[in-house]
Amino acid sequence: MGNTASVQVNYESSQELMDLIRYTAETLSLEFARWDEEYVSGPSLYFIVVADVNFDKYTDPLGANYWPTERCAVVSESAENFIEAARHVAFNCDGAVVVAADGTIQRQMVRVRSHNIEDSHTLTYPDWMGTKHLSALEVSTREEVLWAVTLSEENGRVTTFLDGTYQDYPREQIGGRWRPD
Repeated sequence: MGNTASVQVNYESSQELMDLIRYTAETLSLEFARWDEEYVSGPSLYFIVVADVNFDKYTDPLGANYWPTERCAVVSESAENFIEAARHVAFNCDGAVVVAADGTIQRQMVRVRSHNIEDSHTLTYPDWMGTKHLSALEVSTREEVLWAVTLSEENGRVTTFLDGTYQDYPREQIGGRWRPD
């Protein structure tokens, strides 16, 4: 009985963490007003939420691309600080931001290596998916990865990834009833 409660608590905090990250990506997408301009790239984000902070076996450091941990070291610490740090990363950095299951953000951003996906994970790649999205879909099949979230620099689309599946939120649909007109 104690194990069931523990798993439920972990799931709930994981869902809350996922929501905070997704809502931040949606906020940056909605803030950016130049999506329709030719040759203009919008904000771009790629987060992976990991159960184990030993992620070296499937990632490589990505040079001088760093999450500003001096501004925000934990996702839920301050919504304003998290959004501000995400905004900086979205326009100035490349690679995936690694977040531990407790919300602690790793400073070094990474490149996620491709891996052989088991037969039980037959992945479907829609035409709109670029390299970042393909990487997020693949990495979501790893046992150590709880979630992945991307924000597309091309059109503001926010996508969540879980266990080789994805939920896509085109920019026109994010924000729901709270979306500004």
